[in-house]
Amino acid sequence: MTGEFGTVVVEDLNVAGMFRNRRLARRIADAGFGEIRRQLTYKTRRNGCRVVAGDRWFPSSKTCSGCGALKAKLPLHVRTYACDACGLVIDRDDNAARNLAALAATTAPTGTGVAADQDTAKVSKPRGADHKTRTTRPRRTTGTGRAGGATLPHQRQTETRDRTQAQAPRLR
Repeated sequence: MTGEFGTVVVEDLNVAGMFRNRRLARRIADAGFGEIRRQLTYKTRRNGCRVVAGDRWFPSSKTCSGCGALKAKLPLHVRTYACDACGLVIDRDDNAARNLAALAATTAPTGTGVAADQDTAKVSKPRGADHKTRTTRPRRTTGTGRAGGATLPHQRQTETRDRTQAQAPRLR
């Protein structure tokens, strides 16, 4: 495959999340997605073509390949994609393949698109309909004054007023 085509497109899937589904876990483990990705990467480098990795949250099967309309929900048991906007009816996997091909056409031809490479191609990352984000708490900066590291603004002012530059610290 890497000798025939100039670009290979793969989806970055949440394999660890798929292992949690006990119905799919054995089949996914047998498929060896990590090994397939590793071999694609080295073979494309050897043959001078590129790998474009679609983002994990890229809605490849939820986006209409005809008009670009996005469905909010599309359960896995629904195997045909029917667009409400333009009326296109297509197999779910064929629709995803067309959207990934369009993604590869919009990426820059430099780099391989693999996350481990330094010169990765910029892949557009539209948010999926059910994209979840995690909020993080701001980190405390280490400073003097409190055990937790944070110094309050009024404490900083009193600390600088305690001793002027003319007074030297006394040793006992």
